[in-house]
Amino acid sequence: MSMHESFEQENVFGIGAENAAFAQYFIGKSYLNPLTEFGKCPVFLANVTFEPGCRNNWHIHKATKGGGQILICTAGSGWYQEEGKPAQSLNPGDVVTIPAGVKHWHGAKKDSWFAHIAVEIPGEDAAAEWCEPVEDAQYNAL
Repeated sequence: MSMHESFEQENVFGIGAENAAFAQYFIGKSYLNPLTEFGKCPVFLANVTFEPGCRNNWHIHKATKGGGQILICTAGSGWYQEEGKPAQSLNPGDVVTIPAGVKHWHGAKKDSWFAHIAVEIPGEDAAAEWCEPVEDAQYNAL
């Protein structure tokens, strides 16, 4: 069984469709499988899958009140890093709480597929601010 086939069995929430709407904010391919319907449920959840080496740009979840994001790691192995702090390894069962206003990135390790459920915490005037890509040199040093 290939690494991808094994990962697909582990990724119980499904890979979904290629995340084309946000591709400009990622290095590599990511996939999105919404678990709740955006705008109809007060909390949006989606399974986000990253191919090996894929990561999103640095970004900030902004809100005037509330907001932020929770990552629930479900399959594979990845990274999470807040600005000014060392990257932390992520594995199934890990949960990361990201307060509003914290610049960060997350994605797969070089040699692993990775999936997490992204939970958008409701907030007032909530929006994501996308910043610069994670440089290859910084990522490859992990």
